[in-house]
Amino acid sequence: MTADDKPDRKLDPRVNPYRDDVAAAHLEGRMKAARFVAGETRRVRIPHVALMTMPDRDALQGSELLMGEAFTVYDEKDGWAWGQGADDGYVGYVAAKALGNATPAPTHWVTAARSLVFPDAKGEYPAARGFSMRALVAVEGKEGDYARLAGGGWMFAKHLASLDEIRGDFLETAKAFLGTPYLWGGRGGLGIDCSGLIQVSLAAAGIPCPRDSDMQRESLGEEVAIPGDPATLPAGDIFFFPGHVGFYLGGGAFLHASSFDMMVSVHPLADVLARVRARHGKGIVKVRRVKRA
Repeated sequence: MTADDKPDRKLDPRVNPYRDDVAAAHLEGRMKAARFVAGETRRVRIPHVALMTMPDRDALQGSELLMGEAFTVYDEKDGWAWGQGADDGYVGYVAAKALGNATPAPTHWVTAARSLVFPDAKGEYPAARGFSMRALVAVEGKEGDYARLAGGGWMFAKHLASLDEIRGDFLETAKAFLGTPYLWGGRGGLGIDCSGLIQVSLAAAGIPCPRDSDMQRESLGEEVAIPGDPATLPAGDIFFFPGHVGFYLGGGAFLHASSFDMMVSVHPLADVLARVRARHGKGIVKVRRVKRA
C-alpha cells in the first residue's frame, strides 16, 4: 500500500466508521477502503450492551448502547457486529445477538436512573428486567399507572417521557445517578463513567453531547475563563481536568463519576484539584458553560 492509499487519519475513527477492509458508504471519496457499504440499521434488544473497541470480550470497552438505540451495522463476523450508534455516532463492536429488528420504532425514553419492567400492570410480581435512563421503548397502551410495552411487559408510566420531552435541569438529572457504580465506557446500564454522566444528563435536557471528554471539552456550550478561584463560578459549569470531567454544583462541591471511590459522588472541589494536581501536575484545563432550562 502506498502513502496515497492510506486512509485520511484526520477523520476521528471513534465517530467515523472506517477500516482498511470496509467503510461506510457516506465516506467514499474521503477514505481508502476495500469496499464501501450502506449498512443495515438495527436496534438494541436487551437492556444494555458493551460497545467494544475490538471484537474481543477482553478488549477495552469504548462505550455502551442502551435498550432501543439504533445501531448501523457495516460488517458482521464471528458473532460481532461492527458499526455506529445513532445516538452519538460512536463506532465499535457489539455482540450481534444483542441487536434486533429496527421496528417497532421507540415512542418513549426512560427518565428514571433505573426503572423496572413487570409482567403485570400493578408492579406486584417479580420484575423481568430493568432499563436505565435514556433507554428507548415502544409504548402501545396504558392501564392505570403502567404503560404496556410493544415487546411485552409493563413499566411505571411516570418513568417514561415521549421522545420530544426533555428534563431541563441537567444537574438534577446528574444527581439521580449518585451512588451509581463507576464503569469505564458506561452510560448507565451497568455503571457510568465521567463523560457518560455528562452526556446522559445533557441529552435528557435536549442538549446534544459527544461521548468522550476530549470531544466535550472542545464542543460543548461556550468556553469560560478559569478564574483564580474556580469555586466562584456558578453551579452548572462543566469542569475539565486531564482525562476527567464533571459538574460544578456551586459552594465548592463537585459532582462526577469518580474512579477515586468507584461511583458517582459529590466531593469538595479542593480535594479533587489536589488529587488531580498530584497525579497530572495541573488542575482544571477548561471550563465550559451550557444553558440550563
